[in-house]
Amino acid sequence: MVHWKRNLYILWLGLFFNHMAYTLSVPFFPLFLQNDLGIQQGVEVWAGISISISFLISGLCAPFWGSLADRYGSKLMLVRSGVGLAMAHLANYWVYDPFTFIAVRVFQGLMAGFNPASLTLVGTNTPEKHVGYALGVISTATAAGSILGPLAGGILSQWVGLRGCFIASGIITLLSALMVLGVKESREPRNIARSSILDDVKQAVSTPGLMRIYGLILLVSTSVLIIEPVLTLYVVQIGGDVSRATLSAGIVFSAIGIATVIMGPRWGRIGGRIGYEKTLFIGLLGGGIGSLLQLTATNLIYFGSLRFVYGLFFAAVYPALNALIIQYAAKEFRGRAVSLSQSASQFGIVLGPLLGGFLGGWTGIPFIFLLTGIVLLTAAWVVRAKEFKQGAIRKVMTSDGETTLNKL
Repeated sequence: MVHWKRNLYILWLGLFFNHMAYTLSVPFFPLFLQNDLGIQQGVEVWAGISISISFLISGLCAPFWGSLADRYGSKLMLVRSGVGLAMAHLANYWVYDPFTFIAVRVFQGLMAGFNPASLTLVGTNTPEKHVGYALGVISTATAAGSILGPLAGGILSQWVGLRGCFIASGIITLLSALMVLGVKESREPRNIARSSILDDVKQAVSTPGLMRIYGLILLVSTSVLIIEPVLTLYVVQIGGDVSRATLSAGIVFSAIGIATVIMGPRWGRIGGRIGYEKTLFIGLLGGGIGSLLQLTATNLIYFGSLRFVYGLFFAAVYPALNALIIQYAAKEFRGRAVSLSQSASQFGIVLGPLLGGFLGGWTGIPFIFLLTGIVLLTAAWVVRAKEFKQGAIRKVMTSDGETTLNKL
């Protein structure tokens, strides 16, 4: 625990560079498929599949990697994932047909796991009273990567093309793997056999509140990623210059990242004071309203501003969910608990782009914002209703021995 601040700084940088490398190229998959791989029809569907397949494989593998992290340490999983993802990014440079591109994306899914390993290491190597703050800070790493990644990718693609962005992604990801070698992981001596995925699921089911959090993660991830395959195309539709679509989309993608960097740590502290359920409700409510407001976008400046405001509220969601997992799970189960949450998130990320790709080509992109807003508002209502119910039935013993209801 004495190294928790040092670890937080190192992991922040490693996660920042890892996510920056990812967003350097992935947001522009529709343009890569269209301009480099020759897909002229059904681009939205191909983009959705190429994004989803990696997360599907990653979700299936996450419990396995989480179990190894509990046994051998999260640091080893960080290095494994960083090196593997770097290889996957570099392999995209030599792709010239969509089917090989999908195969590389499958390999990338196998190598994933940098983010859950970082969360697990922070959660298990940080004093309990600082966990909320630390998870809030670490959430800003991916957000900051989301700021610079699309911007750098948009600018770099104008200079070296989208294939050059894959090379840059590979180099930056490898750098993130080297950084985490400086992490000091404190682990209690354990000699446990690697549990099966079924055993992990059973333990999660028997842990009060954990499955509800996993369900919310699945729902939130689906609603957030549903727009990713078509956002670049939507930027063009509302007036963006086709020749500068990557740069314009990069700026729009970065708006949420900037908002998360500003509010992520603050939401972590607020959650520690008022409770993570309440901050989760606020984040979902603001995110749902923000999504609906994006239906009114008529130009890039207005659209980018709405994305920024949406991000200010939505920055509360993932830190609250991660903190609740750490709070609910037993210490020896946290690595696997976080990895199961990663599986839920990955399956949502699988469904999101697939739904976005199909709906974008069928109903039009504005409908996606409507659907996202409704889903997030529904999730907020579920969280609030659950919190209300828990508050109403919680009983305490007063000093005179009488049983009373807690005030909400």
